[in-house]
Amino acid sequence: MPHRQRHHRAVGAAVAATAALLVAGLSGSASAGTAPAGSAPTAAETLRTDAAPPALLNAMQRDLGLDRRQAERRLVNEAEAGATAGRLRAALGGDFAGAWVRGAESATLTVATTDAGDVAAIEARGAEAKVVRHSLADLDAAKARLDKAATGLNTADAPVWYVDTRTNTVVVEAIRPAAARSLLAAAGVDRSLARVESRAERPRTFYDLRGGEAYYINNSGRCSVGFPVTKGTQQGFATAGHCGRTGASTTGANRVAQGTFQGSIFPGRDMAWVATNSSWTATPYVLGAGGQNVQVTGSTAATVGASVCRSGSTTGWHCGTIRQLNTSVTYPEGTISPVTRTTVCAEPGDSGGSYISGSQAQGVTSGGSGDCRSGGETFFQPINALLQNYGLTLKTTGGDGGEEPGEPGGTWAAGTVYQPGDTVTYGGATYRCLQGHQAYAGWEPPNVPALWQRV
Repeated sequence: MPHRQRHHRAVGAAVAATAALLVAGLSGSASAGTAPAGSAPTAAETLRTDAAPPALLNAMQRDLGLDRRQAERRLVNEAEAGATAGRLRAALGGDFAGAWVRGAESATLTVATTDAGDVAAIEARGAEAKVVRHSLADLDAAKARLDKAATGLNTADAPVWYVDTRTNTVVVEAIRPAAARSLLAAAGVDRSLARVESRAERPRTFYDLRGGEAYYINNSGRCSVGFPVTKGTQQGFATAGHCGRTGASTTGANRVAQGTFQGSIFPGRDMAWVATNSSWTATPYVLGAGGQNVQVTGSTAATVGASVCRSGSTTGWHCGTIRQLNTSVTYPEGTISPVTRTTVCAEPGDSGGSYISGSQAQGVTSGGSGDCRSGGETFFQPINALLQNYGLTLKTTGGDGGEEPGEPGGTWAAGTVYQPGDTVTYGGATYRCLQGHQAYAGWEPPNVPALWQRV
């Protein structure tokens, strides 16, 4: 049997085998938030979109121009889209070229492929298909070459580059087009893969001036707490690396002694964590509008086009959408990669603060351009990479996530950060990860088909 024919049959079989586990299409997915008794939980149930608090929904309405029902439907649709995209990514293999959502309610999921023969399988899952020239793997490889070349160049005049799945290119944004061309040439990236766009403003870190709440570094500069975390019995919080160096002391918004930076990376990445003293207790919440608690139930990474909201000590709650995932950005201090680029605004002092999609933690504020009066863009350090780097466990309402799985056992382990494509065993079966997340008790592979596919 020809290789291509075998591939299409494999794709069709994979889609058919999982059809019973997912909502058929996105247009009706908002009504799929409740699964029939005894059936597998929907993606929306797994990611607890019903846990989105009024403060987050209100901010989505204000910043995305939605009404309450649209905001609620959008969160459900985005959860279902992420699960569908994850399954198609696994089924399409090397043909997969990215996925994104669009529309006021994120009701339309588009999945790109390099092979027109995959269109039927994509459409069978309720998604739109787009046939493109370059696979996501090819785009990611080109972007990796840009990252490597940038270490030997001054990229201040070409400060942002990323994989743009919607246009199937690697984009370099430049103050001076010649700087972008120099970076592309140094990386040996074919111009058929790349696009140069102009930008007028250089991104900056949002230094001196709340993961909702404010904290102070060495009794001077101010940043924002990202997400409360634990490391064994030690409590603390995740934040941005540029906020403080390892060993720097912190005080809380109330100016009470709080903790010490245990690790900090900047530039290169923009991640850090602070271990707090016994006066402080980690909670599974982000500070929302009006002082309300916004609960965190996990860290499943949202897809391109999904809504995302930010909490910061300078400007409070603001929402927008995810523009690109695999982005590099150059600040005056150096280049950070990979970060996620968003349309959410921020200002100095918001650095380190929380990005959350529904009830899923996304990352900590790194920097950006513009402000919350005239509008702007921001970049966040993805939370899962930060948790993995420092061996931290996100504090969630779903459980502490640090315990070993009981029977039936396997290689799956609560507290581990998993990426799409990772495989584990559990209960004698093998499962493939569909969406990046940190696992915790209750999210064992058989229980969360939005995150794991049995293979």
